[in-house]
Amino acid sequence: MDIVIRPGDITQEETDAIVNAANSGLLGGGGVDGAIHRAGGPDILAECRRLRDTTLPDGLPAGRAVATTAGNLPARWVIHTVGPVYAKSEDRSETLASCYRESLRVAAEVGARSVAFPAISAGVYGWPMDDAARIAVQTVQDTAAEVAETVETVVFVPFGDEAEQAFRAVIEER
Repeated sequence: MDIVIRPGDITQEETDAIVNAANSGLLGGGGVDGAIHRAGGPDILAECRRLRDTTLPDGLPAGRAVATTAGNLPARWVIHTVGPVYAKSEDRSETLASCYRESLRVAAEVGARSVAFPAISAGVYGWPMDDAARIAVQTVQDTAAEVAETVETVVFVPFGDEAEQAFRAVIEER
């Protein structure tokens, strides 16, 4: 599996799937979630509402992932995952790792050859960027063999200099 860093706007990525750092309600929000819903248009929200009305009446639990259309985005699918809120008093690293692992599994299920990830939980959820990047890269590498028959390329799309530097540092040391 190729791992690439391409800083910028995840809504512009021309991968088969992009990952949305969603909230459990799946109805849009701020940050990456809001940007994806705005750029993708109403089809994404309509599918999210259908999911809430059928298989996810209580919302999407943290660490799980589900795919919808990408609407007007260059991607074919949006894979929604809910990251954990960072807490110094509780280790939620496994839940964050699960976001990446489950997103890759969903990508393989839908047939995505390429997937773009934001830095999940590293925005308003407060996860320290260096640790978020370490967990992201390590989990993708650890999951690569499991999805290798389908997913060929993972693109990390860090937003801002700090995020880009954190992801580059982790990849360079591996």
